Amino acid sequence: MAEADQEPSTRPGGDAGQRAEADAGQRGKTVHGEPANAGHRVLAPDDAEVEAYLETALKAPAPDRSPSRLPEAGEPDSVVVLDFGSQFAQLIARRVRELNVYSELIPHDTPWEEIERRRPKAIILSGGPNSVYDSDAPKPDAGVWSGRIPVLGICYGAQLMASELGGDVLPAAKREYGPATVTITDDDGLFTGLDRDQPVWMSHGDSITRLPEGFRSTAQTGSSPVAGLAAPDRGLYGIQFHPEVVHTPAGRDVLRNFVLGIAGASPTWTPANFIEQTVAGIRRRVDAHARETGSDGLVICALSGGVDSAVAAALVHRAVGDRLTCIYVDHGLMRKKESELLRVTFEEHLGMRLVMVDARRRFLDRLAGVEDPEQKRKIIGDEFIRVFEEESQKLGRIDFLTQGTLYPDVIESATSETKAAQKIKTHHNVGGLPADLRFQLIEPLRYLFKDEVRAVGLELALPEAMVLRQPFPGPGLAIRIIGEVTAERLDTLREADWIVIDEIKAAGLYRSLWQSFAILTPVRSVGVMGDGRTYSNVVTIRAVTSEYGMTTDWAKLPYDVLGKISSRIVNEVPGVNRVVYDISSKPPATIEWE
Repeated sequence: MAEADQEPSTRPGGDAGQRAEADAGQRGKTVHGEPANAGHRVLAPDDAEVEAYLETALKAPAPDRSPSRLPEAGEPDSVVVLDFGSQFAQLIARRVRELNVYSELIPHDTPWEEIERRRPKAIILSGGPNSVYDSDAPKPDAGVWSGRIPVLGICYGAQLMASELGGDVLPAAKREYGPATVTITDDDGLFTGLDRDQPVWMSHGDSITRLPEGFRSTAQTGSSPVAGLAAPDRGLYGIQFHPEVVHTPAGRDVLRNFVLGIAGASPTWTPANFIEQTVAGIRRRVDAHARETGSDGLVICALSGGVDSAVAAALVHRAVGDRLTCIYVDHGLMRKKESELLRVTFEEHLGMRLVMVDARRRFLDRLAGVEDPEQKRKIIGDEFIRVFEEESQKLGRIDFLTQGTLYPDVIESATSETKAAQKIKTHHNVGGLPADLRFQLIEPLRYLFKDEVRAVGLELALPEAMVLRQPFPGPGLAIRIIGEVTAERLDTLREADWIVIDEIKAAGLYRSLWQSFAILTPVRSVGVMGDGRTYSNVVTIRAVTSEYGMTTDWAKLPYDVLGKISSRIVNEVPGVNRVVYDISSKPPATIEWE
């Protein structure tokens, strides 16, 4: 088996049947084996959770989508990553993009004709949980080995290169999981500028035992005589370790040497270039539709307060101006001052047409007496679509709906092997809009990862407070109040949450945390305030660290910061006399409590 999709201590054994069964069970799961969209749906955009509820509420069909491809006009150099099921596959594409080269993830069995049509400067083969000698081992189209496009195989991808071209791959006498030291034995261009001995991250149970004809070994470890292989005259390179993970310090240098050096890709994938290209494309599309239909080419966008819808709206507004109307449904479940920030940003600073709907009373009335978290979600989604539909119908004929679909959503929807695809797919479809509202979708962010969205937002001069904000769930504070949602409980949580964020920012920790927030529990406890006995609410602080949210660890906040937060909450927030800190990681816990 080339790569573990679980911790080494919990991997399935060597039986091929067990491996196949384990592999099937790992599709669409995180590094620790949980569903990729379990708990807080980190693979989806901030706004997507609301869209999922809306679609569920009205049973709206999913729109058809063409495969992910950049517009051909002004297309930048690109690198294709073939996905063999690695838990790190998306991360490879991210790392390439950090070199300012566009990269997209496509299924491992994509036909060679389709790969060539994309005109990539290079191909990277990801790792994967299979062994190359399994009867059902995934393999690429044989055209990959033609030498017409440089190829880098990583882990399972390197073993495939060796096996498919005449070498041997066998179970290793000593498997390698975790940190190791690679000794570079041949500078083939991939290791240019690197020291001879390199700390790397390994995750494999098989080894290359015989090289194909024309290849040479370029690196080794104490357990793997072939930790790197190359046939430079054919543009074929392989490495047994993972350069994309942070545990391989020089990994980005290896990828840079391959992408910019060996493949010669130009680093033109920048926020400024993306904005210029995307705005021009949106303008052409809307203008062409208006000419063909005799319409005004009107566009609407549902703003949620999240960075994704904000950046999407800013891009579309730059393209079509006042033909865009943004609708913000204030359901009363946002954090303190967020609705006002949105109004000031879009209406005053950016000059957009903004419809702000005060629906706070409607949502509270429907949530009265409801404690079940899933029921809360359904109610919020159903009421949101009713409000949104009412407002959109007041605008007349609408031709386009803007949504903040991100690239991970496109990947999940397009990859048939991903068992979670159907659930994740609902996260970026039209938000449950009725079938008689025939909008076309504008998805300006569908080629971007979350970090790229933030970079584009900053390039568009959106406020940092909006662009760099931590992820926030679609149902808002409703799922951070355990139990019934009332106006009083919302006010309590809003004030406590404001203090958490205020002190986290004051300590300079906000951007180092994935999320930090307060939770209002259903627990009350005895306390003493002044000379009197109290029986008041318990607030929980939750702060976690993560890279991209797949797994998270509770943040080791300094005691003095926790002390300030606790002191301020019990002194400044009426009805709270106790503050506790959640020290659970994900897994086994989730980030959100509901």
